[in-house]
Amino acid sequence: MSTDAILSTQGLTRHFGGFVANRDISVSFPRGKLTAIIGPNGAGKTTFFNMISGGLKPSAGDIVFEGRSVVGVKQHHFAKIGISKSFQITNLFRDLTVLENVRVAVQALHSRFDLWSARDRHGEWVEQAEELLQLVGLQERRRDRADSLAHGEQRSLEIAVALASDPKLLLLDEPTAGMSPEETRAIMDLILKLLERRTIGLVEHKMKLVMGVSDNIIVLHHGELLVQGTPDEIRSNEEVKLVYLGKAQH
Repeated sequence: MSTDAILSTQGLTRHFGGFVANRDISVSFPRGKLTAIIGPNGAGKTTFFNMISGGLKPSAGDIVFEGRSVVGVKQHHFAKIGISKSFQITNLFRDLTVLENVRVAVQALHSRFDLWSARDRHGEWVEQAEELLQLVGLQERRRDRADSLAHGEQRSLEIAVALASDPKLLLLDEPTAGMSPEETRAIMDLILKLLERRTIGLVEHKMKLVMGVSDNIIVLHHGELLVQGTPDEIRSNEEVKLVYLGKAQH
């Protein structure tokens, strides 16, 4: 779709034994844009997301980020090269405070083997964590335990954790799952705010939301690419209407 893609895949394929979860997927994520990955249940979205975020190695094909192949790069190095992700299920230290969760994430990038020491740098890490909490609107909750937050606030906190590495590409797995309409609006306002400084890719089921905020949409079906295009192109595509939009409009 764009000649300036921050990430692209070429022939991406993943087998699980005799089952082909993804087959020959070639797509691009335009720099500075929001790309949504959609498709019916069983379309292969999760497998595709796990491959481009480093959690799963492809059986075949390539993933190119900023001009270099990242196939085979260990998952914990993805944050260092500029790709960070937030999962569908919140992944937080629930007994730590909001601030401590983000501070640990910032600290881990600089002190991987010495997580709880290097006290002389704590002030710097706390300052960075405070800035991230301000960005996601949680600074007033910074001293509260993570498990005291509402569901939408926990998702915002996890996004702050994902932002600790200052990623060029932020990948979000169903960021509004289980949210009320008010929480959904708040998290999407946050995502659009973050889009001002980085590229975002997300898996999402809420079609009206996807059509309203996306610049680029990737539609998967039975593990293969059905089509990639703008929201208007996706809306008018007869195949998409048949296999997804017509049945799953929310």
